[in-house]
Amino acid sequence: MNFTTDCKFLENELLDVVRLFKRRPETLSHAFTYEEGVFHNAFTVDGKVFSFEDRGQVRNELEFKRFERRFAKLRLYHILSDTYGEEMPWGALTGIRPTKLAYMEEENGRDFAELFRLMRVREENIGLVRQILETQRGIYEKRDGNTDLFVSIPFCPTKCAYCSFITAPIEKTRHFLPAYLSGLEKELAASPESIGNLRSIYVGGGTPFALNEGELERVLKAIDPIFRNANRAVEYTVEAGRPDVFTDEKLALLKEYGVTRICINPQSFSDETLQKIGRKHTEADIYRAFELSEKYGFIINVDLIAGLTDETPETFVDSVEKAVKTGADNITVHCLSLKSGAKLKEETDYLENDFISNMVASSREILSKNGYAPYYMYRQKYQVGNNENVGWTKPNKACVYNIDIMEETADNLAVGANAVSKRVFTEKGLITRFASQKDLPTYLVHVDDIIEKKRIFFE
Repeated sequence: MNFTTDCKFLENELLDVVRLFKRRPETLSHAFTYEEGVFHNAFTVDGKVFSFEDRGQVRNELEFKRFERRFAKLRLYHILSDTYGEEMPWGALTGIRPTKLAYMEEENGRDFAELFRLMRVREENIGLVRQILETQRGIYEKRDGNTDLFVSIPFCPTKCAYCSFITAPIEKTRHFLPAYLSGLEKELAASPESIGNLRSIYVGGGTPFALNEGELERVLKAIDPIFRNANRAVEYTVEAGRPDVFTDEKLALLKEYGVTRICINPQSFSDETLQKIGRKHTEADIYRAFELSEKYGFIINVDLIAGLTDETPETFVDSVEKAVKTGADNITVHCLSLKSGAKLKEETDYLENDFISNMVASSREILSKNGYAPYYMYRQKYQVGNNENVGWTKPNKACVYNIDIMEETADNLAVGANAVSKRVFTEKGLITRFASQKDLPTYLVHVDDIIEKKRIFFE
């Protein structure tokens, strides 16, 4: 497609709208002018001209860009939707955090539903957002100085076909582990001065349980002073990961060091699917992981993915129902998102499958019927069917870390390779980021530099 715009800060945003549709114009141009509160957007789509005027009161540069982004995306969506006869579940919303936009509207004294309807969001998704805001009540806290700690363990037993992360099979990267653990220890030892009001700790991956007991204890021991010195009860999660690397010894270590929540991530309960995506565990291993974990009293999160290779709606529904039967406290339903670096994306131009939306609808029905409520949500580019990822929780079991990270209401101090730290300035309406090096060798070379730059970043 040949695309031009004279509004450069909107170039990628407008292309995101185009990518929503299966059919796309051959040529598209956009011209923008602003005059005394009137936003003029003109589009030429395959030679046909469309012109719009929208009004908005602008007090600063941030509001100016927000209005222009909203009006331009909405108008282009209307053109393409009407031209091709397609409607998207989230309409013209292409951002990854619809709930954050909803909170912004509510804080300004407006019912978010009015804006969402303007953006052509489906009524059932407006209802979903309203449920999430209700479930977050009492946990959602927008206050400068709140902090979450993230510890990155970028090692896995194997690399899944859908994965675009930097993780590699641990058998190929284990020689980096001693130096990597030393790097984490140094980063964590330097972290307390950058931590404000600690709300949660999250050890994620990768697959943290890919480490052996001694390696895992080094991580937990390095975190322990931060956890013990917190001035409040802190949620402590370890994304243990794949069922085939669970051992009683690792679970006992977590309990010893005060971990309160773990993640068991099967993605599917179908042995056929697990084999196709490159997993080395079976459905039986999933149940074994639950049995091993039961005596320790952890809150348990489970992840499932809609849209995995060759799965039918019936297969996916079976996985959701089996996840419910495990008694998991949280079940997150992801929709497959294929990014560069994922083997599945390289092998196929997968997924214009309309039935993925049926999978999502079925999961909502099953989980609601079984007492789960939606409590966080985010969306991704290249997501199947333009759907979303939703975390569901039993009463009083919502994960603080997931809410904070998705709503961007707290600082995130992230340590390790490919870790992205955030500063959230609530009063200023500003978020800044500091990203550590992605690959292991480069991270190891720069650990000391990362520590110093991050210290300055959090001053």
